[in-house]
Amino acid sequence: MFVDVDGAQFFVVSFGRGPRTLVGIGGWTGSWEVWADVFGVLSQHWRTVGIDHRGTGVTLAATEGVTFAQMADDLLAVLDQLGIEQCVLAAESSGAATAITAVAQQPHRFSGLVLSGGLYFQPPTNEPSPFLLGLQAAYETAVDQFIRASLPETNDPALIAWTRKILLRADQTAAVDLYKLTLGLDLRPLLPQITLPTLLLHGDADRMVPLASSQWLASQLAQGQLHALPGAGHAPMITFPQAVAAAIEGFFKT
Repeated sequence: MFVDVDGAQFFVVSFGRGPRTLVGIGGWTGSWEVWADVFGVLSQHWRTVGIDHRGTGVTLAATEGVTFAQMADDLLAVLDQLGIEQCVLAAESSGAATAITAVAQQPHRFSGLVLSGGLYFQPPTNEPSPFLLGLQAAYETAVDQFIRASLPETNDPALIAWTRKILLRADQTAAVDLYKLTLGLDLRPLLPQITLPTLLLHGDADRMVPLASSQWLASQLAQGQLHALPGAGHAPMITFPQAVAAAIEGFFKT
């Protein structure tokens, strides 16, 4: 289904029924589908909701000049329209920046947080980003390189092809706009405001965001707990969905 927010059309899916709701968002150009296999497990006991953020999946929303604050506003507006008063919010990679911003804005809306390979800080540099230059010069080639770096633990052609289809639903302009958001990102000042139970998932083979980043984040959050996933790269929701689902279920067990 599509949810209208100020003329933008956000694509939303929902599976399962249960006393708890888990809302999943992707990072960069990853749509809700990065959580699909995890939802397949958790929807036996949870209501699971996936949202395609701006520029991803089949959502129709402009990305020019977008900020993480705006994406957090989008998320909160979609939750309002769905009648979700409170949920556990799950985000991966740069989606963590949207999640942290949303929780800082309206902490009462969230009972817990799951960040997988979460990106919250990207040191500024005077050098041009090689990946950004690659996106601008040869989009599909850059995406293929990103997938290989993100999923070092698998050579499964079906899994790689599925991931490619997910990412390439975003056009080149959206991919560039969304990647630029991460350059110089620094949400460390918001961390003292994140006091809810937070599960930090991180593959110990992650080449995109080092494990040390989540180790430090766990030390800064009032209720942060790190769960390292042996052998996993940057997208364990795709390659280790059972382990990710079990970690979420265990952390938020009632």
